Amino acid sequence: MTQMLKLGYSPCPNDTFIFHALAHGLIPLPEEIGLEIRLADVETLNQAAKAGRFEITKLSFAALGHLRDKYGLLRSGAALGRGCGPLIVAKPGFDPERLQEIEIAVPGHWTTANLLLHLYLSGNVRPAPLVFDRIMPAVSAGEYEAGVIIHEGRFTFREHGLVSLADLGEWWEKRTGLPIPLGGIAVRRDLGPDTAKAVERAIGKSVRYAFDHEEAAREYIRAHAQEMSESVIGRHIELYVNEFTLDLGKEGQRAVDALFSMGAAKGIIPKSHAPLFAGG
Repeated sequence: MTQMLKLGYSPCPNDTFIFHALAHGLIPLPEEIGLEIRLADVETLNQAAKAGRFEITKLSFAALGHLRDKYGLLRSGAALGRGCGPLIVAKPGFDPERLQEIEIAVPGHWTTANLLLHLYLSGNVRPAPLVFDRIMPAVSAGEYEAGVIIHEGRFTFREHGLVSLADLGEWWEKRTGLPIPLGGIAVRRDLGPDTAKAVERAIGKSVRYAFDHEEAAREYIRAHAQEMSESVIGRHIELYVNEFTLDLGKEGQRAVDALFSMGAAKGIIPKSHAPLFAGG
């Protein structure tokens, strides 16, 4: 009997790029596993995982830090790298010294962007959660004096009349020497390690297929990319899909461990003794 598993990931180009083959039946699954695919922004996925709604899901690493007893990480499918971290933006003339005095728009309480903001400002933060694509317009319109932007915002914030106050990924890399872990694919632990390994292998094959057939996913990506230009789509994929997406590896694992340790030391995420990976 086929077990139908709900797989959640975002409509962002990096996710639709790497999951295209899996979503379109181009990667074989064990006959006992079927997938129901749901797309949602990452903070919606984070909160759905809090309720255990998805068996397999994209999660901010910050969210996984809260959910390690329930979910384990897969080695394939992660968004992790260098030069790709969130930015703090504001209108020209804003004094960065005031960041601890104001509400800052963030793409969700459980996003890695919000965790990094807390680490950067030593925990003295007043976050105001917004859907990520609302942050730049809200700061530009004066609804908030500053915001933390993710995804394609790195390439488009100037179009909204904004300037970058800080690159949180660059800050992280200088402090740790490690790539910045943004999000990963997690599996609910009650599925067991064998199912987790089967899913991990399938996602790894989907990532490899994406690298080997880069044009195949274009229509699928375009269908979910909203108003994004082809140039921004290409830069988005190039920045967030890399060798760590194929396999997190030892350096990637050290980066995730460092994020969890720093977050726990500040009391932002709970300490956990659960193993990091779902498949052992």
